[in-house]
Amino acid sequence: MTDRYGGDVLGSDWRKPVRGRTVDAPAERGLVVEDASTGFVGEVMRVDRDLGTVELEDRRMKRKVFPLGPGFLLEGKPVNLQAPARASQAAPTRTASGSRAVANQRARVALPSRIFVEGRHDAELVEKIWGDDLRIEGVAVEYMGGADDLAAIVREFAPTADRRLGILLDHMVAGSKEARLAAEVAHVPHVLVVGHPYIDVWQSVKPERLGVAAWPVIGRETEWKKGVCAAFGWPHEDQADIARAWKHILSKVNTWTDLAPEFLGRVEELIDFVTVGSDS
Repeated sequence: MTDRYGGDVLGSDWRKPVRGRTVDAPAERGLVVEDASTGFVGEVMRVDRDLGTVELEDRRMKRKVFPLGPGFLLEGKPVNLQAPARASQAAPTRTASGSRAVANQRARVALPSRIFVEGRHDAELVEKIWGDDLRIEGVAVEYMGGADDLAAIVREFAPTADRRLGILLDHMVAGSKEARLAAEVAHVPHVLVVGHPYIDVWQSVKPERLGVAAWPVIGRETEWKKGVCAAFGWPHEDQADIARAWKHILSKVNTWTDLAPEFLGRVEELIDFVTVGSDS
């Protein structure tokens, strides 16, 4: 008797997609994939780990940027594109600030002197370039969460000849709020306030490191960081987007040569100031 219903439909993996299950694939340069949702087929040209994106170029030399992850086809099969593994690097002979790297040097106990910066991004940038040097010198960098209460912060720190305070401010130009705040504490002994001319520490990164000729000009009516992200075509809806944008910018900074001299000089000045009289 003929089985009019065929075999057991549950006898095989009936849930398996026609094209197969999605597998992970590293987005290596030169790999040709298709974006399943748009049909765009292109060669992987660039992967940005921090923004989580991959740039594809089709046969007409047109480029498009897509989020890393699922939704791509490789030779007709679904793949989850991932950033390729990082290549191992030899130990550097110089620190990011250009100083000679010292092997097996233990960090000194922190000096009582301190360097204060305005925000987390400032502190992270200083750490990335001068972190090795600061640990050897025993200098701690702290962020203030803004400079509006600068006078109170200085009073609370109570600087002395053996407990100096160096302060780095953004946007230290004539007539700025920061310049006024700096003037209020200029008379306090054992305190040095310096600043760079940029609206935010982001601008101290050379724009060519981001592949642009200059930082965009943002109107006063727009929050500066969100305006920058919008001008660059980056997500900018919430603070998580801003954090990802800064992570991307910071990833382009590897040595002191990636920063503007107006910023470099001020940080070096503060390090010299707070280490006067140390045994280093």
